[in-house]
Amino acid sequence: MTAPLHDTSADAGEKASAAVAGAAPATSVEGRSLRQIAWSRLKRDKLALAGGIVVIFLILVAIFAPLIVSLLGHPPNQFHQDKIDPLFGTPKGSFGGISSEHLLGVEPGNGRDVFSRIVYGARISLLVAFLAALVAVFLGTVLGIIAGYFGGWVDSVISRVMDMLLAFPQLLFIISLVSVLPNDLLGMTGSGVRITILVAVIGFFGWPYVGRIVRGQTLSLREKEYVEAARSLGAGQRYVLFKELLPNLVAPITVYATLMIPTNILTEAALSFLGAGVKPPTASWGQMLDTAVDTYQSDPTFMVVPGLAIFVTVLAFNLFGDGVRDALDPKGTR
Repeated sequence: MTAPLHDTSADAGEKASAAVAGAAPATSVEGRSLRQIAWSRLKRDKLALAGGIVVIFLILVAIFAPLIVSLLGHPPNQFHQDKIDPLFGTPKGSFGGISSEHLLGVEPGNGRDVFSRIVYGARISLLVAFLAALVAVFLGTVLGIIAGYFGGWVDSVISRVMDMLLAFPQLLFIISLVSVLPNDLLGMTGSGVRITILVAVIGFFGWPYVGRIVRGQTLSLREKEYVEAARSLGAGQRYVLFKELLPNLVAPITVYATLMIPTNILTEAALSFLGAGVKPPTASWGQMLDTAVDTYQSDPTFMVVPGLAIFVTVLAFNLFGDGVRDALDPKGTR
């Protein structure tokens, strides 16, 4: 029996390898960062994108309020008595005096342009909401991560402070505080004092909510392998807190911040409605609702416009916040 002239098994293997190489050439797999993965998830959520577009639009309106009013409206504190019925004090014409000259009508009693006051009111609401959220996130992150990492008596003290602040009547405190504050404070006057107090108090009473989230996440993360590895390599506590733990807390902090802003907008509007917000004649959506209480039965337009502005703003932030939460938390489902 003669041996084969060549090795058939080896020849077949070479042919198969060549066929595979010719049919499907090897391609490199490109990795994606966490930011890219989150953005790809967020793009699939149409409601969140719509909310984000509205949020960006409102921010641009607040920033460029003087330019918008100069093009489409009138100065927000300018009276137009000729647009007011002298007998009833309501705007002349239907739907609150809406016309090409006054896009959203005029204010009852004095005839101030509603469109201009809505635009400038967005400045107050967004300014207070964003700054108060920034204060709350900063305090909640620092104290929450300290409580969760160190534990023991430090955790007990900070947790009891959070419990006390969560049970404190925030609205009543702000109303009583505003009533005893002077008009001049630290070089600020009028609405500047009120805005500073609103930001400080809303942010101070809001940090325990962030602190609880951060504390709970820190309790879980401090036992992870990479934290133990950093400790074993001689890393200090500051390095572990701000280099190992904090980057992994960015996602829940971002989510909660986006959901806190609409709550702050509602709080500012409620305080302005109760007379504890910015001082007249500074435009505020809550203050406009308070003014509309006397005239809503005869002409409800002036109440509908600021109410709709608050509703759309809060809804947009909530939709965007829900989308951000789903994008950053792959295990979460809506």
